[in-house]
Amino acid sequence: MQRTYEVMFIVRPDMPEEEQEKLITTLESSVTGSGGTLKNVERMGKRRMAYVVRKFQDGIYVLMTLEGPGAMVHELERRLRVTEPVIKFITVRVDEEQKRLAKIKAIRESRAKRPAPAPAPAAESGAAAEAPAATA
Repeated sequence: MQRTYEVMFIVRPDMPEEEQEKLITTLESSVTGSGGTLKNVERMGKRRMAYVVRKFQDGIYVLMTLEGPGAMVHELERRLRVTEPVIKFITVRVDEEQKRLAKIKAIRESRAKRPAPAPAPAAESGAAAEAPAATA
């Protein structure tokens, strides 16, 4: 079953650009070798982390969007764990959230297309008010 995942990992701040590219290429080949596809790679650059991790206060953030089976993610996480320059990583499954947002959007669009109910004519409401008074 093909699912969509986002994998964010942080590498050491002193890692050269060439080695970052080599690491991303290695991870990309791991994804394609496991039967997945790489949709997007976003290099977010060097940022300060909220707390010290492995004696680093800064890190270079990379976000990868993947599509594939769970075994692919398991293999990718194993590689990230044993790769020394990777300080931290997290994997999030986003296909359920995308499906939920698409459903909400469809509901909103259907409500926008539906015309607003017309107000009741004033003549009918006046006649209905007179009828109970005449019987009393």
